[in-house]
Amino acid sequence: MSTDLDIAVAAAEFDFADQDIPQRLRHWARVKPDHPFMIWEPRTGEDRGWSYQAFDEETGKIAAGLYAKGVRKHDKIMIHAENCPEMVLAWYACAKIGAVGVTTNTRSVGGEIEYFARHTEAVGAITQPKFFEEVRKSATSLKWIVSTDNNSGEVAEESIDGADAFSSLYGDAASLPARPAEPMLPAGIMFTSGTTSLPKAVVHTHANALWSGNMGSQSMGMDTDSVYLGFLPFFHVNCQSWAFWGSLGVGATAVLLPKFSASRFWEIIEKHQVSHCSMIPFVFKAIGMQAVPEKHSLKVMPMGIIWKEIEGWLKAKPFASWGMTETVTHATRSDFVSDWPQGSIGKPTPGYHLAVVNPDTGAMCKKGEIGELWVQGTRGVNIFLEYYKNEEAMAKSFTPNGWFKTGDMVSVGDEGNFYFTDRDKDALKVGGENVSARQVEEVCMQVPGGGVGEVAIVAKSHDMLDMVPVAFVIKGWGAPEDETAFGQAIIDHCK
Repeated sequence: MSTDLDIAVAAAEFDFADQDIPQRLRHWARVKPDHPFMIWEPRTGEDRGWSYQAFDEETGKIAAGLYAKGVRKHDKIMIHAENCPEMVLAWYACAKIGAVGVTTNTRSVGGEIEYFARHTEAVGAITQPKFFEEVRKSATSLKWIVSTDNNSGEVAEESIDGADAFSSLYGDAASLPARPAEPMLPAGIMFTSGTTSLPKAVVHTHANALWSGNMGSQSMGMDTDSVYLGFLPFFHVNCQSWAFWGSLGVGATAVLLPKFSASRFWEIIEKHQVSHCSMIPFVFKAIGMQAVPEKHSLKVMPMGIIWKEIEGWLKAKPFASWGMTETVTHATRSDFVSDWPQGSIGKPTPGYHLAVVNPDTGAMCKKGEIGELWVQGTRGVNIFLEYYKNEEAMAKSFTPNGWFKTGDMVSVGDEGNFYFTDRDKDALKVGGENVSARQVEEVCMQVPGGGVGEVAIVAKSHDMLDMVPVAFVIKGWGAPEDETAFGQAIIDHCK
């Protein structure tokens, strides 16, 4: 007798049986307790490290503190902060409870923050002094707000009256109720940069994180001695998945920076013997005038496309790949043995099926034709679980037989190599980060005092950031006569 099995259910029962994020942490805490998992390298002051055992113990204490505040399984906690150890610890503490860490973009203001909290039904927020007041006045649905006592290692000048101290979250880990491993349980939410609609809340499961840790680390050639330098925002999939989930998968180390620093780039690589570092155009331009050390530890540079000259310049292997928040990790990849053509983003990663489709007709494209990239995978394993509370977006993004329509335009060339052509026209790439033109337009419209009738955002090329947004404004009712002052008021409001 044959029985139809749901692939996601089977994956939970067999591929990731008795496994989740806390289990993986406990595994490494037992197997290699003293090996560093996270190293915090602030802009000023001393670095700080957490071994696997120390990280497991500290997240257990924070989980107990969150539980004492009433946080339970499935509850959402908004984490609105720039890179800092507290946000990473808090995210993993949520996973221990079975709660969901909602990491949000710190460039967001006002209505966007309100939307993040309301849409996810967040019960509380963890933030930093520089963002506390904005979170407090915008996300009024929250039951509580916790703030760190500094801004990513820098002394805070802002008042945090009314916030609970991050130190108040530390409780007795022994008081935390035991929870069986549930690999398909939601673990995190990241928001896409909404272009023509509100940002979509991408739900990742524990199995998604484990998949990234297993396959992502394998694709990038990571092992237990690898050290991944993370400077991109933790609220984006690159740092959260590639650096941290990848390290967790093989018992490696992630070094976290507040943000990229060109002047300290090679110094930090040498100090921590960094082997892996995500590279984006901004970084290449920033370090372009610096001398490359004759010998260094950097081995692999995950990046967007094959750029052969880079290896000779930086003396490290380029790793080309394509992925997005919804694919959890790299859905295409190169390797370190084949001769990859210039500009390729690699070939399909094992576990994913890819198709190039004419978005108007639905017909598969032929070799060399540009079409929309569709990805087939298992939701909750190597594809995100869902867009939270957004059935309309789910219906638009998935075909009836499960193909995910990425919106990215690609082509397939010789030997099955994929080539990236274009991303959604309404998204600007600013310093390696997708910035929604629509969201910038909305912020411009909300300038204090009004006066903006219509606004359109376009991209302007920039030597360091690739693109910067430029606003074309038509003055509306109530606009001041002094156009220079009005323009500056809009710029100040957008900062």
